[in-house]
Amino acid sequence: MHRLSSPVAHALIPVAALIGIAFALYQWYLVSKIKVSVENQTHENGNGNVNGENGTHEMEEGVDGRDVRKKCAEIQEAVSIGANSFLFTEYKYLAYFMAAFAVVIFLFLGSVHNFSTHKKPCAYDESKLCHSPVANAVFTCIAFILGALTSVLSGYLGMKIATYANARTTLEAQKGVGPAFIVAYRSGAVMGFLLSSLALLVLYIAINVFKAYFHDDWEGLYDSITGYGLGGSSVALFGRVGGGIYTKAADVGADLVGKVERNIPEDDPRNPAVIADNVGDNVGDIAGMGSDLFGSYAESSCAALFVASISSFGINHDFPAMMYPLLISSMGIIVCLITTLFVTDFQKMKGIKDIGPALKNQILISTVLMTGGVALVTFVTLPVHFTLFDFGKEKHVKNWHLFFCVCSGLWAGLVIGYTTEYYTSNAFQPVKDVANSCKTGAATNVIFGLALGYKSVIIPIFAIAVAIYVGFALAAMYGIALAALGMLSTIATGLSIDAYGPISDNAGGIAEMAGMPHSVRETTDALDAAGNTTAAIGKGFAIGSAALVSLALFGAYVSRVGLDTVNVLNKKVIIGLLVGAMLPYWFSALTMKSVGSAALKMVEEVRRQFNDIPGLMEGTAKPDYATCVKISTDASIKKMIAPGALVMVTPLITGTFFGTETLAGLLAGALVSGVQVAISASNSGGAWDNAKKYIEAGASEHAQLLGPKGSEAHKAAVIGDTIGDPLKDTSGPSLNILVKLMAVESLVFAPFFKAHGGRFFKWFD
Repeated sequence: MHRLSSPVAHALIPVAALIGIAFALYQWYLVSKIKVSVENQTHENGNGNVNGENGTHEMEEGVDGRDVRKKCAEIQEAVSIGANSFLFTEYKYLAYFMAAFAVVIFLFLGSVHNFSTHKKPCAYDESKLCHSPVANAVFTCIAFILGALTSVLSGYLGMKIATYANARTTLEAQKGVGPAFIVAYRSGAVMGFLLSSLALLVLYIAINVFKAYFHDDWEGLYDSITGYGLGGSSVALFGRVGGGIYTKAADVGADLVGKVERNIPEDDPRNPAVIADNVGDNVGDIAGMGSDLFGSYAESSCAALFVASISSFGINHDFPAMMYPLLISSMGIIVCLITTLFVTDFQKMKGIKDIGPALKNQILISTVLMTGGVALVTFVTLPVHFTLFDFGKEKHVKNWHLFFCVCSGLWAGLVIGYTTEYYTSNAFQPVKDVANSCKTGAATNVIFGLALGYKSVIIPIFAIAVAIYVGFALAAMYGIALAALGMLSTIATGLSIDAYGPISDNAGGIAEMAGMPHSVRETTDALDAAGNTTAAIGKGFAIGSAALVSLALFGAYVSRVGLDTVNVLNKKVIIGLLVGAMLPYWFSALTMKSVGSAALKMVEEVRRQFNDIPGLMEGTAKPDYATCVKISTDASIKKMIAPGALVMVTPLITGTFFGTETLAGLLAGALVSGVQVAISASNSGGAWDNAKKYIEAGASEHAQLLGPKGSEAHKAAVIGDTIGDPLKDTSGPSLNILVKLMAVESLVFAPFFKAHGGRFFKWFD
């Protein structure tokens, strides 16, 4: 089989990215055909007929369609304005952070050789000259800002798409499960393909622009490009934490007062926190999640490119082989496009029971097709034999070795996804056991939920361990980076499924607030229940890929600072291990307390409005939604600073004062501890949420015995769900950013730590 030439490799990557963007815009066009505003609607008669995507549809139960459509448009506008306002405020503060941290990067990296502008011997081949430390500092800053801006754009586009689609999903739910599902999924696909294609295209352009300056100095080029991953994950951290605090403060306040104390539905328009709750779904679960997975993609790509640049690919300037990670991502876009057509065009959604299998099949189909795609890319891109950098040595590798490295991560992701579904879906026994425990109160519900979360860690960790072993055994640290990239190769499908959940959740809220028929709410509830499981699966993917990405970056860092081994019996390493293992708990404490304090203010405000506004409970007066939105916004902006600073500052302090070995221990400890805590927290929260929905739906005889809404078992389930909310939507998802962000930051600042680190120990040695 003939190998790809450099011109063909150059063309394939941007072409795949542009195809992905075009497909996303086409899906957006299909969604936009569903009109929300009352204006420009054709009404053939006065009996409430309204135009849908496929013609006219008569509203159920005599509800006036024109009035309902107007209400949906108003609610959608309120949610969109709230989400825009929050993101604008958050990104304004992040702009100051990006500028300040770019200066820090320049000062640290430029000072490695006292801001010398002369060429220096290369780190991995001292017989050659590489560009000056100042050049590296400048281009790392540019890459950092580029990654941060792309992450901001990813989050913002995701939020805009979600707020555009939520009311359209509600209106299509009048026609049944099938039309509503298609709209929600297509809207998620817009985000999935836009984000993955944009991330690939921007990285490809950055590499080629940087190459115009660095020329044959590929070591300096790909060393600088690591700033792209740092920028992406820095914004993702604040987006996840800030958005998570926002959404959970509103959610907890709405649940505790509305559902438990006042015994009204979750999205009842009488609840003052209901708009803030719906805004939170978009800024936390959509914008934050989009930035998070963009960061994972950027870091895994940068780790693979950096390790390859100091191997035979970089030394021989073999461009097609060097671009192997980006060609894998390009193939992933094409595979995910085909996979999406299965659920939107090839299959028909007949009923509620088909929702879960349709979403689950998306993961399986994309994994199977991607396996063939990986084989094709591997054998047309890579030489038969080559060498890889292995901690100062050369490792001889064959091209089929890399095929198994990518596939180990790809199939490990499938295992993690299915395991997460088993532990968080109310179709399986673990969640039913949690629901059943609600019979004896909230305490037993919490005990069962925690036990489920701890147990759910076992299989994902074994899957990650197998991927690590296969990757390292076959291709050293490059193999682990490829395993991470394999897990993220179907990111477009993963994001589509993930974004589908919050869109469906918002659609249900709009249906409730607009006073639509019960049958519509049943449809949106079914979509939302499946969305909760897919959101948990998405978090599982994010955490699993973060573990592999972090380990790959850890290996690159160890290589960059010149450590042959990391000895856990070394006193400098062991203290780093202990402190690193503690950091996820410190971080979780900060985020959980932030949610708790913000929720406390929200609960007090919601209670005040119910007590002080005459007619609110009776539905004759309107609540003050704006005050609740402001409480969530102010709390999230203020409270995201401390957890973010903990993650960003810790590697700098450790590397500067305690040296490269202690920092290596810190990274290893944070990785091992953080992954376990993140998986258990996310799955416990997901299980509590779906146990509550299991009781509320009453779809089985067992569920009916526990219900209905307002029963003691249901109240216990709501309390468990309230406890799980910050675990699954704030602390858990943010921890995966903690482990990979500290690793990529350490890699970026590695030259400084190698040259000037360990000042504290030097004083005592």
